[in-house]
Amino acid sequence: MRYLSLLSLFLSMSFAGGSNPQASLNELGANPKVEVTGDISFLIPSRSEKLDLYLPKNRKPGEKSPAVLLIHGGGWKEGDKRQAREIEFGTTLAENGYVSASVNYALRSAGKFPINLQDCKNGIRYLRAHAEELGIDPNRIAVMGGSAGGHLSLMVAYTGDDPALAPSQPYPGISDQVSCVIDFYGITDIESRKKTDSEGKPTGAKGVESEVQSIFGSTPAEWKKASPVGHLRKDLPPTLILHGKKDTTVDRDQSQLLAEELKKVGAEYELVWLNQAGHSFSLRYGNPKEKKDPLEKDLTPIVLRFLKKHL
Repeated sequence: MRYLSLLSLFLSMSFAGGSNPQASLNELGANPKVEVTGDISFLIPSRSEKLDLYLPKNRKPGEKSPAVLLIHGGGWKEGDKRQAREIEFGTTLAENGYVSASVNYALRSAGKFPINLQDCKNGIRYLRAHAEELGIDPNRIAVMGGSAGGHLSLMVAYTGDDPALAPSQPYPGISDQVSCVIDFYGITDIESRKKTDSEGKPTGAKGVESEVQSIFGSTPAEWKKASPVGHLRKDLPPTLILHGKKDTTVDRDQSQLLAEELKKVGAEYELVWLNQAGHSFSLRYGNPKEKKDPLEKDLTPIVLRFLKKHL
């Protein structure tokens, strides 16, 4: 029971001031298998971004769980850790024995690369730094995200402990390496994104929009540095890629390109296509906010099987 008592102390300290950490999470409802704690500070004190924790209940005394960092989407300019997709991800993972943390990170030009990436790396470092209190096995941590969050998840995984991209604080000396990565329809090459027709078929070059340039820079060299395909090698963490063929936001060629390049370097990966899905789907729904448009197949078993294999 030692880690449970440490966890209770840690969470009470995180929410000092009399606030109720559950009050802002009422939308999740009661779940007998999951304990949710929201808005925990994980960056330096001057930063307002927080994370939400999803913890499996009723763990055995001393049990060390694998953990997954969740990174939300929103085009690197908007979005939140508590979107419907992230709630579904976090809840489902905790129900199946994983500790998960859904993070916010710097957005728009305030999150100019690599600040946005470093915030996410600090999410990994937070989990590892607090592994004892949270009952986490620090050697079994994954990262997972959708769209812009898929891009950042891939970047976290492919640049683990890279000194050129490492955050200097607040966890010096703590590793941000992960064991595997799950990419839901993420951007893999900033420069080569394409326009699509109404059915998701790529039709031609999209170019790098001015707002994207305000975050990642204005030159091909900068775009390559900020793109997962610019950091490929054989010994990368295993990658699971999921993409809908009717995606009109992130063209499906982004995932096809990543799979082809991973194959070339001999890295381990899986690519799962959903023939009828568009953008922003979750594990079960094309419209996770309203729990509508069930996917052609439930992705939960695929994701859990991948995590079990690599964590």
